[in-house]
Amino acid sequence: MKLTNRPVVVIGGGPVGLAAAAHLLARDLTPLVLEAGPEVGSSPRDWGHVRLFSPWRFNVDKEAVKLLAASGWEAPPPDETPTGAELARRYLQPLAELPALREHVRSGHRVIAAARRTVDKVQTASRSSAPFLVRVERSDGRWHDVEASAVLDASGTWSTPNPLAASGLPAIGEREARHLVHYGIPDVLGADRGRYAGKTTLVVGAGHSAANSILGLATLAREAPGTAIRWATRSENPTRAFGGGKGDALPARGRLGDDLRALTEQGGLVLRKGFRIEEIRRADDKLDVHGTHGGEPFVERGIDRIIAATGQRPNLDATRELRLSLDPALECVSALGPLIDPNHHSCGTVRAHGAKELAHPEPGFYTIGSKSYGRAPTFLLATGYEQARSVVAMIAGDVEAAMRVELELPETGVCHSDLESDEGACCGPKSACC
Repeated sequence: MKLTNRPVVVIGGGPVGLAAAAHLLARDLTPLVLEAGPEVGSSPRDWGHVRLFSPWRFNVDKEAVKLLAASGWEAPPPDETPTGAELARRYLQPLAELPALREHVRSGHRVIAAARRTVDKVQTASRSSAPFLVRVERSDGRWHDVEASAVLDASGTWSTPNPLAASGLPAIGEREARHLVHYGIPDVLGADRGRYAGKTTLVVGAGHSAANSILGLATLAREAPGTAIRWATRSENPTRAFGGGKGDALPARGRLGDDLRALTEQGGLVLRKGFRIEEIRRADDKLDVHGTHGGEPFVERGIDRIIAATGQRPNLDATRELRLSLDPALECVSALGPLIDPNHHSCGTVRAHGAKELAHPEPGFYTIGSKSYGRAPTFLLATGYEQARSVVAMIAGDVEAAMRVELELPETGVCHSDLESDEGACCGPKSACC
């Protein structure tokens, strides 16, 4: 791609977006980071009470650390595990405030659309030579357009959670009950304690977010009489939530699964495996959750609060006018689909990939970070940092560096594949995960 004096727009001021900006600066390219929230790291701040599984050494980007170190930044202990708030306060905020980066970061700037300036999606002729047009809504509600030589979408998926119903659509009545539903991971032992103490909470989901909420509620139940936990999973097998235990190279993640398994086996909660939600109804001052359990109609009655730990999905509205190649099921970058499809394997380790796999038919546009995984779970920051490094190298014309693998990931300890050949899986013996 021919570079111009136009900036490379990075959508999202989270860990991967700021890493991309650091790599662009190292290549003497001009980044423009557009962050929708009032400050960088809006998503980690939202789940700021939650501690990451991975230690600091996996959560910082090497190029970003070089910039920080030159400013006298004191690196956190590499083997400590930060919370989301600590990640934002001790790493992302200092990075964004560096003189080299500060002028290139715009908070309160939401990207609402991206296109080519002189051609629409249909036109092919002269497409690659037309600059990108990025439409931005500022915090005051005004729109303006930015021209870009390339666009990296690192906006993530945290702000677009999946609904409760097994169909993928919101359950009937979910919108009306929204004030009693929390999407994500509430701070049940801190700011949100009053909403859950002495209440019956239904946690929906089978991933790490569900495990975090359930264990927090279990602690609350020991402190606040009347606090009860019910756990609903669509799957009949909660193995993914229990994880790999001692086989997990990230001890914090392994302990989370072990603690959840122990709580379940000790009867510290009611578990509804294979519960597929269809409708939520008000029953006096409580909720009745209707669906099927074991293939038969079933109602979970007497619920005060619901925690929807059902994962996230990408918001694709802003890129409608660009030519994207997406996996039809996961809405991830299409080349990643076979590596991360939970229908075939469950694993947090994914074969190394970079600019080649992350490219779209739209020249100069890349999806990086958790959004590149679409609806698939278990994205690690280290994966996003490697994506940013490779993609920026490709934009700069350094194909050799873009194709080089510089990724090291910890094994999850829970990995299986039902593919006919493990060569296409992330975790088979013939693949190179990490």
